[in-house]
This record gives sequence, C-alpha cells and structure tokens, in this order.
Amino acid sequence: QVQLVESGGGLVQPGGSLRLSCAASGSILSIYVMSWYRQTPGKQREMVAVDTNGGSTNYARSVKGRFTISRDNAKNTVYLQMNSLNADDTAVYYCYVVLRVMASTEMRSYWGQGTQVTVSS
Repeated sequence: QVQLVESGGGLVQPGGSLRLSCAASGSILSIYVMSWYRQTPGKQREMVAVDTNGGSTNYARSVKGRFTISRDNAKNTVYLQMNSLNADDTAVYYCYVVLRVMASTEMRSYWGQGTQVTVSS
C-alpha cells in the first residue's frame, strides 16, 4: 500500500509565497513521475507542474517563472515552491505520482488528499 501525505497549504496574501510538500510512503520500489495539480470548484483539475525522474520538468503557462517543482528521491518527497501568488492561484492542490511498488512490474498512480491554498488580502 502507498500513501501520499501533503502539507504546506494555507492562507497567504497576494505576492506572498508558500511551499507545498508531498511525501510518499509504503512499499515503493521507484518513483517515475511526481507532479502537482490543482482544482477549483466547478472546474476540471489542471496540471500545475510535473517532474519526471531524469530531470525533466514542465509547468502550466500560468505558473511558469513563479512556481518551482523539486524532488528529494531519498525521501520520496516532491515540493512545490510557489512565489508571487495571486488570487487566481487559489485552489486545492493535489500531488500525483506514478511509481512502481515492490514485487510488481506494474506502474501505478496515486493522488494525494489535497491541500487548500487561499490567496487573499
């Protein structure tokens, strides 16, 4: 069984910063993709940032230059550093990982429980 635990969300003023964390635990052999998505009420979940093992990253156009995704493979943890936040960044943020568990050749994907980010003065 694999668990994802997110932390770091909260209320921040426009122009401020937050850092989200998502730690994966369980019978993990290797993690291939670690990413962040976000969702607001009535809208589809959208990709924010993706990190594929091997150093390739990709960002949504709306966050490029303000957000940075990084990962600590030793801790099975992915981070999202969010700077210059604005009201449009208000959403529930979810981490999403693609990994291989021990004793299996399958690739499996998991979602975190979500963490609320609210940007407001």
